[in-house]
Amino acid sequence: MVLLKSPEEIAIMREACRIVAEILEELARAVRPGITTDELDRMAEELTYRKGARPAFKGYKPGDVVYPKTLCVSVNEEIVHGIPSGRRLKAGDIVGLDFGVVYQGFYGDAARTVAVGKIAESAERLLRVTREALYCGIEQCRAGNRIGDIARAVQEHAEGAGYSVVEEFAGHGIGRKLHEDPQVPNYFRRGMPNPRLQEGMVLAIEPMVNEGTARLRIMKDGWTAVTADGKLSAHFEHSVAITGNGPVILTELDANV
Repeated sequence: MVLLKSPEEIAIMREACRIVAEILEELARAVRPGITTDELDRMAEELTYRKGARPAFKGYKPGDVVYPKTLCVSVNEEIVHGIPSGRRLKAGDIVGLDFGVVYQGFYGDAARTVAVGKIAESAERLLRVTREALYCGIEQCRAGNRIGDIARAVQEHAEGAGYSVVEEFAGHGIGRKLHEDPQVPNYFRRGMPNPRLQEGMVLAIEPMVNEGTARLRIMKDGWTAVTADGKLSAHFEHSVAITGNGPVILTELDANV
């Protein structure tokens, strides 16, 4: 069931999402050669509590395995859900930072992939195209459109640049729960559920774009998804409110609701 949010609820979600955006900005600035992914996780958790929120991911259990950390940190061929550890980032890596909080009963969720020092031009292009695909999807977040319009826009931009989109994971509704209906795939097929978008929906749009094959495998930790061919993957995400005036990106620092 799709849950519509009132303007008052969206205003609270905006505050949750502002916290996410501010912390992601600080994390991105902290990324450098030599830092460990655990250090980034500790920084994210400390900042979360300092801002009066709590981590959305730590203790999350959608299946049999509990997620143990505050932050998801996915490096190079890791697509999503990389678990922070003592791994040190190296110059030339790309690192996906996926982060969420709960604030006054509502969730905020966003992700971005950043460079560690100087990266290859091919990696820069992958990051640029994935971010562009996100904004192509957001442009379709208008009342009267359908989920398939978002999915198609993301897919066409990514595949048009020669990349593949991950099909096993999708964006989602967000609100009093981290994952709500509807699912928001990054690809479109005839016959897929294709609900109409309504004012009051809040959606987490999150393209995951691979340099090579779309196929993936899950590591032994039960969480980390990696590309099947070992090539790079990028991930960008925003939480977006559908309003009478079009999409409002709640996880952008200059959003105004």
